[in-house]
Amino acid sequence: MDTLVQIAQLVLMLSILVILHEFGHYITAKMFKVRVEKFYLFMDAGFALFKKKIGETEWGIGWLPIGGYVKLSGMIDESMDTEQMKSEPKPWEFRSKPAWQRLIIMMGGIIVNILLAWFIYTVVYSTYGKKYVSTEMVQRDGLAFGETGLNVGFKNGDKIVSVDGKYQERFDRMILDVLLGDDIKIQRDGKVMDLKLTDENKKEILDKEGRDFMNPMVNATVVDSFPKQSFAADAGLMIGDTIVGVNGKPLMYRAQVSEQAFKNKGGSITLDIKRNGAPLQIKTKVDKEEGTIGVFHNIVGNPEYTVTEHYNFFTAIPKAMEESYFLLVYNVKQFKLILRPSTGAYKHVKSVVGIASNMPTTWNWEFFWKFTALFSIGLAFMNVLPIPGLDGGHALFTIAEMVTGKKLSDKAASVVQTVGMVILLSLMVLTFGKDIYDIIAKKFF
Repeated sequence: MDTLVQIAQLVLMLSILVILHEFGHYITAKMFKVRVEKFYLFMDAGFALFKKKIGETEWGIGWLPIGGYVKLSGMIDESMDTEQMKSEPKPWEFRSKPAWQRLIIMMGGIIVNILLAWFIYTVVYSTYGKKYVSTEMVQRDGLAFGETGLNVGFKNGDKIVSVDGKYQERFDRMILDVLLGDDIKIQRDGKVMDLKLTDENKKEILDKEGRDFMNPMVNATVVDSFPKQSFAADAGLMIGDTIVGVNGKPLMYRAQVSEQAFKNKGGSITLDIKRNGAPLQIKTKVDKEEGTIGVFHNIVGNPEYTVTEHYNFFTAIPKAMEESYFLLVYNVKQFKLILRPSTGAYKHVKSVVGIASNMPTTWNWEFFWKFTALFSIGLAFMNVLPIPGLDGGHALFTIAEMVTGKKLSDKAASVVQTVGMVILLSLMVLTFGKDIYDIIAKKFF
């Protein structure tokens, strides 16, 4: 059932994003009187699950959930249909339109994705408020670092002053800033000093997915609840117990419990707890696959780390624009990190299979819409990349035509589109294969 909820969330999110992205191409094409032959949600390689022709356009749903497309008359696209290019251009064909109109049509999907994210964040902020974990509150007493953080040069008690000259008020983005930044300033023993992370340091953080990197400095955490299957509950841990240590070491940060559990997959860990003021020790088994003990816990004395800023619809608009812009900037920085092989960031690129496996197992509309907006910005960025087969690739050749006055020949366009599709499909096969293998390995090995 949990997996079905994850899949349902992903399918709904992809459907919304793909339909609206392709609608951006559709509406701009119709605006310039270009005939739209097909409008498909998902790919119909070989056959379609549903199709119906209305007017000049065939509307349908494909069986392969890896995107979607609109097929424009007189354009070489994902369908690789080159037959129509052998005849003279017709007034309603894409190829007969001025370069500036073709450029707008190509950018239509990207524009809609950005506007969608802006709209979603506006509604979310005016409905739920803008929520984030406050850096100021979290590192009030300094930060605690796990093995990874200590290895790359941090010390317990450090405070991060800025990354690339900017203070990050959102602690939930601090790890990402550190990974993407070059100039890190920390405060240690009252002095501000520079800390430089190498690509190898960033690789170590990425390899552990940020686990045990940096955390609030605490000395206890309260058991809040248990999942359905819990080794900790079976061992005698109870809701309301206060965890003060793990494996003989005093608790310095909340993630220390999960860090020790992950290191002892298939084994056990010992929790030092207090129950009604009395000290106890509980030895619990650790799941051999996930490296978890099955416990949810809150930080004792939590000074409301989560900040909620409230807006009405109109005051939320500029904040939503600001968020959309920052996410685009983050996408650019992450892409640059991926292009540096020594960081190993390319190994952590996920397909829709990997994304689905990390979706929540219970439905949460606030999370769903935030994630949809985030993914919409990611989709816009991906499509703007000047890669053949993507909108950005088409736009690049159109811009070159506007500058040079020379148009790419149909034969060359066909070759470029083919190469682009091969590259994109190869990348998809690699990421799908990696994510599927990870899931299988997690379940059976």
